[in-house]
Amino acid sequence: MGGNPAAYKVAISVARRNGCFQLASGFAAAALVVSARKYGQTKSVLMAQPPRVVRTVAPLRRAVTKWRTSSERIALVPTMGALHAGHLALVRAARRRARRLVVSIFVNPAQFAPHEDFASYPRTLDSDLAALAEMAVDLVWAPSVAAMYPPGFATRIVPEGPATAGLEDKFRPHFFGGVATVVGKLLLQCAPDFAMFGEKDYQQLKVVTRLANDLDLPVKIVGVPTVREKDGLALSSRNAYLSASERAVAPTLHRVLEDCSAKIARIARERPYGELLARVVDEGGAAIERSGFALDYLEARNAETLRPVASAKDGPIRLLVAARIGKTRLIDNIAV
Repeated sequence: MGGNPAAYKVAISVARRNGCFQLASGFAAAALVVSARKYGQTKSVLMAQPPRVVRTVAPLRRAVTKWRTSSERIALVPTMGALHAGHLALVRAARRRARRLVVSIFVNPAQFAPHEDFASYPRTLDSDLAALAEMAVDLVWAPSVAAMYPPGFATRIVPEGPATAGLEDKFRPHFFGGVATVVGKLLLQCAPDFAMFGEKDYQQLKVVTRLANDLDLPVKIVGVPTVREKDGLALSSRNAYLSASERAVAPTLHRVLEDCSAKIARIARERPYGELLARVVDEGGAAIERSGFALDYLEARNAETLRPVASAKDGPIRLLVAARIGKTRLIDNIAV
């Protein structure tokens, strides 16, 4: 640049793989700004551009068909928006598996009961797009309710198996029908090779995995470990509802899960196992209620089928909890 003070902008495409950027064609765009400074010094600044947003099925399918024609693998991260570090962990996991990355943002009314928080659920599209701009996302699928459920829509998926395990379904009987229907639509619309779901919603993960297997959908459902705050609280968009005093109590759920897990591991060879296991779970539930939560359930279940555990042979075990504090309902789970 020879001392010329003019700034030069070079358009490039950037792919993020394994946590670093590589120059490549066909990825989400960014701009590399190279400015000439006094004495010939230069500085480079990577300025991420927002991902492309589509709101109707036709342009989504055109994009997917183009990628498929080029034999490019596609990963989908389904979300309801209000993105946090847990969602971004799903995006990073997706990027490690596929060249093309789609993030869906859709607050699905079919999974909310009339008394639940559909109207007040956080909707933060601008900040969501800003976060995704840093993640080399190729496309954001952000349909309206009318695009997903147009007039005359009359088909729904009614899942069984893990969807009827007596956990979330017992307290939210509408929930998994709404989840299965919207996820089925998303998988057909986006035609991904991989779809990423967080382990925090563990029963949902098992329902979606069963759905894809039972309907012979050509997609691998990938579970991604729960992301937590330093004090153990699982990240959730609904954490924003917690008051300061409720937030201070909220990590109790994870602490009790960890305590129960350690106790269950210690009794693995003791008899009568079923009675001892039930005692550990009952004591854990009592501890949660003493902290100020209203407990919906604390259960030890088979990690794959979600069936109840009566003996050590019924494992591997997953501990799952749901409880309310104030107006906020929190869920969590861990492996034993």
